[in-house]
Amino acid sequence: MKSIDTYEVDADGVKVNVNIIKTPSIGLTYNITIPKISKITEVLLAEVKNRLISEVSLGAQEILDPQIISNLKTRFRRSTEIVLKNIVPSISKETIDFFTGKLLHEMLGLDEIEFLLNDGFLEEVVINSSSEPVRVYHKKYGWIQTNVIVKNELKIQNYANIIARRVGRQITTLNPLLDAHLITGDRANAVLYPISNKGNTITIRKFARDPWTVTDLIKNKTCSSDIFALIWLAMQYEMNILISGGTASGKTSFLNTMMPFIPPNHRILTIEDTRELLLPKFLYWVPLTVRQPNPEGKGEVTMLQLLVNALRMRPDRIILGEIRKHDQAEVLFEAMHTGHSVYATVHANSMAETIRRLINPPINVPKNLLESVNLNAVLYRDRKRGIRRLFQIGEILAEEDEVKPNILYRWKVTDDTFVPHAESINFFDNLSLHTGLSLQELEQDLKDKNNILKHMVKNNIRAIDQVGEIMNKYYLGEKII
Repeated sequence: MKSIDTYEVDADGVKVNVNIIKTPSIGLTYNITIPKISKITEVLLAEVKNRLISEVSLGAQEILDPQIISNLKTRFRRSTEIVLKNIVPSISKETIDFFTGKLLHEMLGLDEIEFLLNDGFLEEVVINSSSEPVRVYHKKYGWIQTNVIVKNELKIQNYANIIARRVGRQITTLNPLLDAHLITGDRANAVLYPISNKGNTITIRKFARDPWTVTDLIKNKTCSSDIFALIWLAMQYEMNILISGGTASGKTSFLNTMMPFIPPNHRILTIEDTRELLLPKFLYWVPLTVRQPNPEGKGEVTMLQLLVNALRMRPDRIILGEIRKHDQAEVLFEAMHTGHSVYATVHANSMAETIRRLINPPINVPKNLLESVNLNAVLYRDRKRGIRRLFQIGEILAEEDEVKPNILYRWKVTDDTFVPHAESINFFDNLSLHTGLSLQELEQDLKDKNNILKHMVKNNIRAIDQVGEIMNKYYLGEKII
């Protein structure tokens, strides 16, 4: 048994140590060390809990309001401290903080699962049943098993009920499926037994509190500063961009890294199934997400409805999570033709496949409309090496009945570099036409942007709002380097 990594996680004032261990039989395991409490202490906490129940009762509206939840936690802490001091006058502040956090997790949260939800390195938390350990997806180590085991199936069902109540929904034997977007931005899915044959199952996809930025993707070689400079140039001057890629290739993460390139005075609307995009504070942004129907089949808000409605909200930029259907694509390409800048993702593994996906059912976009797409970036995931790379980036050429890709840069697999592939045919000419800049001025602009990106990498300017601040300075004409 060998320790690979160790760090601390703080959940509501309760601190635990996380230890990533490698064992010969299992491989990597995720171990959290939670302080043990005695039987006498358990009796004490049960007494405190009974006294607090009347003080922390919640109405439906309170459950749905994040501000009220925050205020409730403050009130809960204050009440817990008073009750504990009344019972044990000599109790220390550290002990009060520990007991308060533990009671918060038990009464308002998901017990030990709260530690996993507060670990910034985790992207996914999965409870398959009470008969096996909880599993997590770690940013560094991928899928690994934890030492957390939920006691019984009733406990898992109770967790599902807590999650459902937070979004004003129900999950029961008659309605055993739940897909919920929490106020934290996390997405939770639950399936009850016997639909899930092993037992009750919960999957929580955590919302990125500290998302990848352009600096991160240059440093980890997902993309080069040259290519990001090209994307920045395209976004500054309102060109339309599609991001393609296979499952888990990093399409949404890549799209998110592009968003700070948008000028700060442009109104941005994002439309997603699940809230995944996170933009810097300086941007003028309205995030929209779809809503599932209630158990009676009412109240659904679809992506198409949001897309149609977004056009009435006077957007400068529209970002769509993923193009899946013909009606979505029809509205989206119409938005491009009416002068809106559009960015969206498509499930495809190359530029050629992106074109085939768009012009054939179920998306079925007329070929001539594809000329509105100025750039297409394709992401690739190498599962063997555990890396993600920009595979291709280029322009789509629509000429009469033929639509074909023109790849400007591609990833060279043999030495893991990005190399120029072909000269641009339309991209720079279109930019020059719309901006009034000469090709020489555009080339200089690209160099300046490239230098700024290299400066950000060199100085590790990587947090989302730090990147946003640099972009804001650029558009305000302030000196950066």
